[in-house]
Amino acid sequence: MAAAAASSSTLLPARTISSARPVPWTAAQCLPRRAGGSRLSTCSLRVSAGRTRRAEAARASAAGAGGAPAAAPPAALLFDCDGVLVDTEKDGHRISFNETFAERELGVSWDVELYGELLKIGGGKERMTAYFNKTEWPAKAPKTDEERKEFVASLHKRKTELFMALIEKKLLPLRPGVQRLIDEALGKGVKVAVCSTSNEKAVSAIVSCLLGPDRAEKITIFAGDVVPRKKPDPAIYLLAATTLEVDPSSCVVVEDSNIGLSAAKAAGMKCIVTKSGYTSDEDFVIADAVFDCIGDPPEGLFDLDFCANLLQKQFVS
Repeated sequence: MAAAAASSSTLLPARTISSARPVPWTAAQCLPRRAGGSRLSTCSLRVSAGRTRRAEAARASAAGAGGAPAAAPPAALLFDCDGVLVDTEKDGHRISFNETFAERELGVSWDVELYGELLKIGGGKERMTAYFNKTEWPAKAPKTDEERKEFVASLHKRKTELFMALIEKKLLPLRPGVQRLIDEALGKGVKVAVCSTSNEKAVSAIVSCLLGPDRAEKITIFAGDVVPRKKPDPAIYLLAATTLEVDPSSCVVVEDSNIGLSAAKAAGMKCIVTKSGYTSDEDFVIADAVFDCIGDPPEGLFDLDFCANLLQKQFVS
């Protein structure tokens, strides 16, 4: 079990690994709480009468109503990090990138709209490289490819430090329902992992600081450059299945973006999408279910029993 890389002494280690389809479901938007604790907006469930009936039937089936046995839980529940555990992109990673650019006096700033486009590229180092290649490299950047690679790595290292400071201050809260679903899974012996293209230190900081040390010790992290090809390539999810010794077909993934969804489906896994600020308008037609968030009671939108039934393909049109 590798130690979490966050510098704060309050962070304890998470296990890290780093260097006919079902009917889509939709629900009204769930927004996180402010840092002070007040809720930005309530989670209001707006579904058609037909979908409401299907939701009730799904819960009854999951509970074994009518004498039918409840479906077995997934062997593993795999979460993306940014946009799934925490809505980090606009007010977390983007801000940290811009602060890094300003510190280095690069004359670069990514606005909200531009960063949304850049998110189509998996990985922060890859994102900066693609942007500089398309526009132009800063005047202070070196000229050779190898030196530029080191330059981008140094920018990304500093950006990660700034981002981790935000997380340690708990300025970015967990999304609704994340902790509840993880607790359900751990309580039933389901393996839980976080699979992210983000830097391993940043992911470990989120897991350790926002989910707490007890949960962090039970969650395996696959992040950063642990695989040579990032999402939408399925490599990180296949690595997780191999390492956790589970069959990909017995895994359920929670993602928020099209590239993450594509990676999960290419790995042969079920995938639930919880839309985030930047991904609400993306195409999720191949998803097994789509929600605006996981949700907390009384407005929890899905639970571990729902995940179990996805594996059994018990939902039909």
